Amino acid sequence: MGHALITAGTSGLGRQVVQTFLEAGHHVTTTYHHNAEKARNVQAELASYSDLLHIEQADITDQQAINNLVNTAVESHGGIDYLINNAGPFVFERKKLLDYSDDEWDEMIHGNLDAVFYLLKETIPHMRKQRFGRIVNYGFQGANSASGWLYRSAFAAAKSGLVSLTKTVAFEEAEYQITSNMVCPGNIVGEMKEAGIEDSRKVRDDKTPIGRPGTGEDIARVILYLCDCDSDMITGSIFEITGGIDVINRYR
Repeated sequence: MGHALITAGTSGLGRQVVQTFLEAGHHVTTTYHHNAEKARNVQAELASYSDLLHIEQADITDQQAINNLVNTAVESHGGIDYLINNAGPFVFERKKLLDYSDDEWDEMIHGNLDAVFYLLKETIPHMRKQRFGRIVNYGFQGANSASGWLYRSAFAAAKSGLVSLTKTVAFEEAEYQITSNMVCPGNIVGEMKEAGIEDSRKVRDDKTPIGRPGTGEDIARVILYLCDCDSDMITGSIFEITGGIDVINRYR
């Protein structure tokens, strides 16, 4: 089994990704930024996987913190097979571009684009040595077409840039059997981020063609598949995981 480095895996969508990889028998190193209590709760909830799970505090916008994180992960497990860039800040207040402060803009760009650059710089050399690696980044619905997102300009700009980076890395690292892909979650909100598919089937969602809300498990299942050793023909791809919402928007 392999070793996954999953940023921000103690809450939100990352929580289900961590559990899915553990259930598949993989070692997992994940991070939290501020909420130590939540991290301790996750460690307790997943106590049966205590020999596989390692949780580290790290600020993914800090280049030295990323360097320390990767070094510790490699020392513990001998390498990194899967890099899942789940972390990324978001401005929840709806505001136009000119209403963003410099700090808010910097936070969006550093947290959603620069941090991935730092992580790629630290992890890809290890993947090259073993001639195997899987990289999965996160986008947003419609990111592949670089669509505008009203009141979310900074976040959308960073993620649209990450689309291009995802594809470039796929081409550049293919000779080392390293793949690079992106998942774009649909409208997954609230408790559904950490919920499973069976839970969502108890909830009716008329806005989604398949009739249920999306969950963290939906995202995790796709990521796990992309990380399979036999998924090497899938690289440079952007996956919309929306339950059909993107199809509605495209053809209406």
